[in-house]
Amino acid sequence: MSYDEPLRLPAAAIPDDCRDWTAGRAAGWSAALPSRWTFLRVRRSIAGAVTTFALCAGAWAAMLGGLWPFVAAGFAVYVLWVLARPELVWAGAPALLLGLAVQASSLPWAVTAVGAFVVVVSWAAVAVRLRARGAQLEQALEAAADGTAQVPDARAPVRRGRFLFPLGLVVLGLGALTGGTAHLWGTVDDRRGSWVMAFYLTGLGLTALVSAWLGRHRAVALRRAPAPVLRVLVRDDAQGTTEVYAADDLAAMRPLFTVELTSYDGESDEADEADEDEPDSADADAYAGTDAATGADEELERLLDAVDDGVPGPVREAVLFGAPFDGAELVVLSADEDPDQPPLTEWSAGPVRPLSPSAGVRRIAREKAREEQNRQLERQARESVVDRAPATVRRWRAGWLDWMAAALLVQWGVWLTWAGFTEAEPTSWKLALAAALGLYGAARVPVKLAWRITADRSGLWVTGLRGPRHVPWDDIRSVRRRSFELKLRWRDDDWSVAAPRWAWFERRRGLVHPYDALAAELSAMREDPALRPTGESTTPERGRPLWPLAVVLALAWAAVLVVWG
Repeated sequence: MSYDEPLRLPAAAIPDDCRDWTAGRAAGWSAALPSRWTFLRVRRSIAGAVTTFALCAGAWAAMLGGLWPFVAAGFAVYVLWVLARPELVWAGAPALLLGLAVQASSLPWAVTAVGAFVVVVSWAAVAVRLRARGAQLEQALEAAADGTAQVPDARAPVRRGRFLFPLGLVVLGLGALTGGTAHLWGTVDDRRGSWVMAFYLTGLGLTALVSAWLGRHRAVALRRAPAPVLRVLVRDDAQGTTEVYAADDLAAMRPLFTVELTSYDGESDEADEADEDEPDSADADAYAGTDAATGADEELERLLDAVDDGVPGPVREAVLFGAPFDGAELVVLSADEDPDQPPLTEWSAGPVRPLSPSAGVRRIAREKAREEQNRQLERQARESVVDRAPATVRRWRAGWLDWMAAALLVQWGVWLTWAGFTEAEPTSWKLALAAALGLYGAARVPVKLAWRITADRSGLWVTGLRGPRHVPWDDIRSVRRRSFELKLRWRDDDWSVAAPRWAWFERRRGLVHPYDALAAELSAMREDPALRPTGESTTPERGRPLWPLAVVLALAWAAVLVVWG
């Protein structure tokens, strides 16, 4: 990983009395962070997995142990609050303890004791975490001293919560629908399980609405008065998340915290206002709309290209508006990556997520290891292509890992269907769900079993249900392996397929996942035309449409449901 001199922020953009947040001053802020056992920073995947496990355990207790559905669902929602929205725990913990106490006489004492223990311990951990926020705020204000300034673009529309608010309403609607149709299920256990899901969806919807309100409230509060300002360094990581560093950490060795940011496109809003005030001709409006849409598409493509590069962005000078602490809202004014562009103003799209000193060092170490692995794969791919005799056509197809993924998908679908059809006469709702599940599998399994990518001198041919699609070399944006997924992105579209992966075992044995090798080789061909195949592929080489196999699978599944139902 190599770092150049940080991109400089124009002196005129830096507020007066703005102090550098140096590593020495930031040390006190980091020391005020609570311990890891307070759930300070939990990965979203882990939070989702733990919440799902809590929901399954609660549904099992409701159907077999007699636990009230709203208590079972509330426990799962409470786990989500502990991990992702600790502000709500103050209301959730007492309510959950009250529910357990009221139903204690009808539950085994072990269930009540374990549930109460989990609630009390997690409540205490969240209390420690929330108490530490005050100490972090004090340290940040002390570092800023008297330096304050009005946030840039203070009159811009507040966009915080625009996504979560409608999402919360939709999820609430789904919860109401699930509860309203609970009586249609055939057995008592199914009806109780349906009510658990209804209460859970209701809790998720309310969580989204409250999160939208909190984010918007904090964003508005940040605009009302001059905010504390601190001079720092920022950098976008390979996934597009912004990392904030001390002002004197020029090598970007230890991030202080991360935050999701979104930019404010003031020019678009000003253009909209101008259109409203001074209506033009229909042709002018059409041209203006086309230009705006083109500019938006180009900006989106640029952002997607930056994320798909898999390489962190450059270190840039920036000014923080607002005191940073766990869960805080910020405005960041930073140097743009393009030196010809003015400073970039970005608003929080998510809360500040602090990193302890050790966690920050581990984060950078993992990033360096990923970059070194990517460079090694690229070298190997380039060497393999250069040393190999020029190929007329190059092809890749599904292998045993893809077949295993297809088998796992089929097994999962069969297991769910079997679990729902244990009764003598399946209900119409279960038959409808099983049919929908079968149609999804019929569309996905053929791709997993028989996908093919063919490269020739004109570009790539990618198989799909309707037949192979042609992607010219110049239209290809990126070929990356993300977690379990191989993703090919080109202009205005993309294609992906997933297969099992065990990163630890691969590193231990020195193995290369087939998706990594394919992505590295295609990336080398994309960047260097001399490495591309020299001939034109034939129709049989490009693969056939996969929809006939999908139709056969769908008909077979329909026949099974007819016999079974």
